[in-house]
Amino acid sequence: MNAIDKITARFQPLHPRRIDLSLDRIERLLADLGAPQKRLPPVIHVAGTNGKGSTVAFLRAILEAAGKRVHVYTSPHLVRFNERIRLAGELVDDERLNAALDECERVNDGKAISVFEITTAAAFWLYNRTPADYLLLEVGLGGRFDATNVIDEPAATVITPVSIDHPEFLGATVDKIAFEKAGILKRGAPAIVAAQEPEALRVIEGAAMRVQAPLTLAERDFFIRAEHGRLVFEDRQGLLDLPTPRLAGRHQFANAANAVATLRAIAPDLPSNAFERGLLGAEWPARLQRLRSGPLVDRAPPQAEVWLDGAHNEAGGRVLAEAMADFEEAASRPLALICGTLTTKDTAGFLAHFKGLAREAIAVPIEGEHVARSAEEVAVIARQAGLNAKPAASVGAALDALAERVWEKPPRILITGSLYLAGSVLEANGNLPR
Repeated sequence: MNAIDKITARFQPLHPRRIDLSLDRIERLLADLGAPQKRLPPVIHVAGTNGKGSTVAFLRAILEAAGKRVHVYTSPHLVRFNERIRLAGELVDDERLNAALDECERVNDGKAISVFEITTAAAFWLYNRTPADYLLLEVGLGGRFDATNVIDEPAATVITPVSIDHPEFLGATVDKIAFEKAGILKRGAPAIVAAQEPEALRVIEGAAMRVQAPLTLAERDFFIRAEHGRLVFEDRQGLLDLPTPRLAGRHQFANAANAVATLRAIAPDLPSNAFERGLLGAEWPARLQRLRSGPLVDRAPPQAEVWLDGAHNEAGGRVLAEAMADFEEAASRPLALICGTLTTKDTAGFLAHFKGLAREAIAVPIEGEHVARSAEEVAVIARQAGLNAKPAASVGAALDALAERVWEKPPRILITGSLYLAGSVLEANGNLPR
């Protein structure tokens, strides 16, 4: 456990015994800190079930390509807590992060507060003290009662695709979850909304009407299509001829479109080449990330492709399986899954999308996560989903097992099922997020 993790662990005893979604605690702490959330650069607030982080990555890359200084707040982190807070383009260093956490702990004075709430307050405290042109703010859970939802006048809000995740907190139906996500919409702030299931879209449109937030809807107000190896973005302002994104997978086209539509709505003077350079330069670890070298990759079969993705819910599994099918069509290789999941996730729904696509699945534990499923449990669920599955003691052991097999072609290996698993893989393989 590093120094920052030790500090955040100190906050655990202050955490409410039961998660009660509320803004009361964060608003009280921010008021005692002098309301730093009221003195921030223009905020783009992003909610949704899948694609939030990738959309933020595209927003950041485009803005930075235009010469803008950009703060970013995302969660969870993969390896180090510092990844959550980017100050004007750089990950926060330990010294400044320590100072912010210490100040928030002092001001909170032992009162009940969740770990996410106090660390969000620390982020706002830091952003208030560092000049920047924009703040990209990713929702942690839901939206309506998320600790980030204390920004009264965002420059824009974004809602990426809504699907079932965290039903124990947000509701078991898409319309209930959409209601929580739509809680970030604010009066007068442009709201850019990705393509949604009909029941989610109805809820979001109703919420926008109530708060008088002007809506910009994918597949109504903006469109994106692949054409001759390029992406064509179209809205009322006209066409943009763009490169295919650096982030792999067809699903990233829609995430890129969300980012482009948002910036076209609030920053119409951005040069067109910033969009091109942004799509080519965007980085977002553990989202269809190709691992090309490192201690773990060295244990894979010779010339194997090793991919890492933190997808963990049913909709994420569908999108990831579609990406693997696209890879197969472009360059055929046998697909092997290495999968670890949490007990709070729909493992069966996630894995069902790989039936008939993956040659085999090897289930692994997620070390250090008390809500992780055992490798044996994941293997049973995978077999019930129609996959040829067996357990292994670790990702390294799974790669060793795959290396012992005789393959007709070097395999394509996908390590997936949890961002916590992805973080442990990045750390073990030496791929620390920059």
